[in-house]
Amino acid sequence: MNLEQLTQQTIEIVRQASSFIQQEAALFSRDKIEYKDLNNLVSYVDKEAEKLLVAKLSTLLPEASFITEEGTTGQEPDPTALNWIIDPLDGTTNFIHGIPVYCVSVGLARGKELLVGVIHEPSLNEMFYAWQGGGAWCNGKPMKVSNVESLADSLIATGFPYYKFEKQKRYMYILELLMQRTHGIRRMGAAAVDLAYVAAGRFDGFYEYNLNSWDMAAGVLMIKEAGGTVTDFNGGDNYLFGGDIIAAAGGHKELVEVIRENF
Repeated sequence: MNLEQLTQQTIEIVRQASSFIQQEAALFSRDKIEYKDLNNLVSYVDKEAEKLLVAKLSTLLPEASFITEEGTTGQEPDPTALNWIIDPLDGTTNFIHGIPVYCVSVGLARGKELLVGVIHEPSLNEMFYAWQGGGAWCNGKPMKVSNVESLADSLIATGFPYYKFEKQKRYMYILELLMQRTHGIRRMGAAAVDLAYVAAGRFDGFYEYNLNSWDMAAGVLMIKEAGGTVTDFNGGDNYLFGGDIIAAAGGHKELVEVIRENF
């Protein structure tokens, strides 16, 4: 499998999905919103973008299965197999409200081994991508995580939970601690964008829980290829299908300590 060639082919497919999303952004109205469950929004744009991605990627790599946010394939995914892991529109709530922070995220993994990652943020026309052993890139330029070594000098990104609020107090306490120990906290509303920004050295770290594999797959590979570190909240490797993640440059150990001690 030529991963560099496969990445370039995936980029073109992701770009097509992004073009569709941007066309629909100009026409979208809130009466087209659907609710999957509490605060979990979806629209026909998510679903149609996912169908486009699945159809195109199926011809690219017929042996691969799919793990998708909207479940349009009807498949029961096998996390140990070769899978395309797709979020057709990460940041749906931003998209619905006209906030230009959302993206298409596509990863390819064999089990937990990440092979290809592509994230396109259409509002800024930034294409982030990586393949195993090939480095991480944005619009043709190499990406590296920041050289910040300490948490005190870091700008950290996170996301706020929209369900499972039983852990909210502990999560907010961590937020309070980090507000006092860093340059600041940002909440963009699209985890895949946050991860791409860590890979690009814009954020020095990112943490969140209650995430899914489609939020993380592409961005995690980029961060690793850009020289960063990725773990779960306990400092282990159960993040892709485990639901919580800490990704950072030099301050990763400090960030893990704060979260592990207080979550």
